[in-house]
Amino acid sequence: MIDSAPATLRHSRRVGELLLQLIVGLQTRVTTHDLSKLDYPEKPVFDEYGPKLKTSTYDSPEYRAYLREMKVATDHHYANNRHHPEHFPDGVAGMTLVDVCEMLADWKAASERHDDGGLATSLEIQKDRFGLSDQLYSVLANTAREAGWLS
Repeated sequence: MIDSAPATLRHSRRVGELLLQLIVGLQTRVTTHDLSKLDYPEKPVFDEYGPKLKTSTYDSPEYRAYLREMKVATDHHYANNRHHPEHFPDGVAGMTLVDVCEMLADWKAASERHDDGGLATSLEIQKDRFGLSDQLYSVLANTAREAGWLS
């Protein structure tokens, strides 16, 4: 009979090393998230439309009209920020798990910027908007719930 403890401990340490690689990716996102909004062409557009977006209902006709008016800034933003499905030709399917984690945190924070925002509603809208599978939607909702982001 063998003692499986050494192999289990090696495996546990290796999983820890691999998780740390993902954590480094997330940490990079912590320090670089949305910094393109501080430069041209995004900053002047977000300076003008930030207050308008705040008072609009997410995904309402008014909100979508603002996004059309902001196209030069949003196109630049999506091209330079991979936590947006619009960054990829195949949308969410082109993203990594690190991208998806940042996207979920971004959706939560963005929902807080609207006077009538909420992540639960946002997730429902995003499911349709980006064609999220039921499985991915459940993973996102479960993650948000576990993090205390859903009531």
